[in-house]
Amino acid sequence: MNMEFRNIIYSFILAAFCAMPSLASAQEAAHSGPWSLSDCISYAIDHNITIKQQDLHRKNQEIALNTAKNSRLPDLNGSVNENFSFGRGLTSSNTYSNNNTSSTGFSLGSSVPVFQGLRIRNSIKESELNLQAATEDLEKAKDDIRVQVAQAYVQILYDMELLDVALNQVSIDSLQVDRLSEMELNGKASASEVAQQKAALGQSRLNATQARNDLNIALLDLSQLLELHNPEGFSVVRPSRDIENFLLPSPDDIYADAVTAKPVIRAEEFRLKAYDWTIKNAKSGYMPTISLSGGIGTNYYTLSGAHNDSFADQMKHNFSQYVGLSLSVPIFNKLQNRNQVRSAQLSKINQELQLESAKKSLYKEIQQAYYNAVAAQEKYRSSTDALASAKESYDLMLAKYENGKANITEFNESRDSYLSAESTLVRARYEYLYSASLLDFYRGHQLTL
Repeated sequence: MNMEFRNIIYSFILAAFCAMPSLASAQEAAHSGPWSLSDCISYAIDHNITIKQQDLHRKNQEIALNTAKNSRLPDLNGSVNENFSFGRGLTSSNTYSNNNTSSTGFSLGSSVPVFQGLRIRNSIKESELNLQAATEDLEKAKDDIRVQVAQAYVQILYDMELLDVALNQVSIDSLQVDRLSEMELNGKASASEVAQQKAALGQSRLNATQARNDLNIALLDLSQLLELHNPEGFSVVRPSRDIENFLLPSPDDIYADAVTAKPVIRAEEFRLKAYDWTIKNAKSGYMPTISLSGGIGTNYYTLSGAHNDSFADQMKHNFSQYVGLSLSVPIFNKLQNRNQVRSAQLSKINQELQLESAKKSLYKEIQQAYYNAVAAQEKYRSSTDALASAKESYDLMLAKYENGKANITEFNESRDSYLSAESTLVRARYEYLYSASLLDFYRGHQLTL
């Protein structure tokens, strides 16, 4: 019967371990269809390992705050001791004799801080601010993941567009091969022209293969960033946001919003405020402390070769209580308090510099993002014009080629220019879309495409 029960337990444990991967897959399968940027960001925030580690740090700060608050409470300690004595020793009549003795003691004591130089209050305030800083650090980690996800998402969109362009070119070249093959049969095209067009088709197919591989790699990168168990079937939604009327605010306007909205700045500000209480805590070492203590106890004593009262009688008669109030006044502690105050003051100065450095870094990031957005805007506009010109040139060349007024080399050059203009516009569009969205994100808005 015991063997059967053991086998059931083993089977249950084995089934649980086998089910763990399938549970992860089922969780991912719950999201059907292409993923939007919002879906990707939400999933990454829930599953990213870096964010989980930062959340553990925040929880440690919660524990530190709880410990600081509970230091106001009294403690309670119980003890039991047993002693044996052999040979010559002091008796209860205050004489010495050679006897064996034993004693058993029981005590219960408690102490409560009455005044600790405001150290407890200062520690609580400091811990509260450190918890707020840790919470902002967690939000910063989430912001970092949002940006990383958005960058990977935009790369996928770019690769998707390039694949579409490549596949469209394969279709065009395939039609041209069929057309020239028919013309060759009718004596209107040479074999070399057909061979050249087939070579162009082969290059187009190679470009499509490379574009498809680039897209697969980009999808894999994002799925790994999301900590997906299996990237198979993972795809994203193409945004339909209009970027023609984007207005780019100045770096100073963006910074004015970002300095109050971004968690990286708030975290440093909370740490700076915490150092005020660190200094007060260090100065509390100059102040006296008062503690209240009390307890109860009893003991049982035996002496070999003599009459001993019963255990119950001794426990009753030896019962004692005590209450005490202690005052400790610091007079000289080898300048430790002075140095602790100085060290805390220097740490605060360093934190002020850290806050200033964080603000300058944020402003630098905003300036770079702004000028990237301006450049992307100009690139998008010029790429739009360039594509229109390339399209017009390609259409004219196609008409000339079909009427026998242009050779295949001229046609392929025009086609390649058109393809390059399409690719350039695709990249410029998504660079502009991402750059403009990033500026909104610095101002405290959601990161959307």
